[in-house]
Amino acid sequence: MNSKTIKILGIDPGTGRLGWGLVEKRGQSIVAKDYGCIEATKASPLNERLLAIYRGICAIIREQKPDEVAIEELFFFKNQKTVISVAEARGVILLAATECGLPVFEYTPLQVKQALTGYGRAEKKQMQSMVQLTCKMAERPKPDDAADALAVAICHAQTCQRMLASK
Repeated sequence: MNSKTIKILGIDPGTGRLGWGLVEKRGQSIVAKDYGCIEATKASPLNERLLAIYRGICAIIREQKPDEVAIEELFFFKNQKTVISVAEARGVILLAATECGLPVFEYTPLQVKQALTGYGRAEKKQMQSMVQLTCKMAERPKPDDAADALAVAICHAQTCQRMLASK
């Protein structure tokens, strides 16, 4: 059986700090290739932060050359102002990925946690440990936003594997 390599860019959206993580999947193996954060000064106006996110995502896509993008969906926020700005950041990310011709897949936090731990209420440290274990990393990825982005990419890698197996 031909085991194609696929590069997946996972994104944990945010307006102050956006996490991103690139994994490479070949057969059953998932390897973390790179990860980090796009930082925007919270004191900057939202439009400037959104521009920084757009430019940052475009640069990551150009440099890393992913095949697909997986992004975390919004979950319920108590603060309406936060949910609106994060939704706007997601819009910018979706635009950048689509403009680059990449397919985009979206996962809820619950789906990501279930894919990695089998439990929808897993704690941050559990998630980081599973990312570390799955990708055979020497240590837990940091910061949290980058680890979350890697988790989204791993979720997609595992989900797309199950979708292919069911065909």
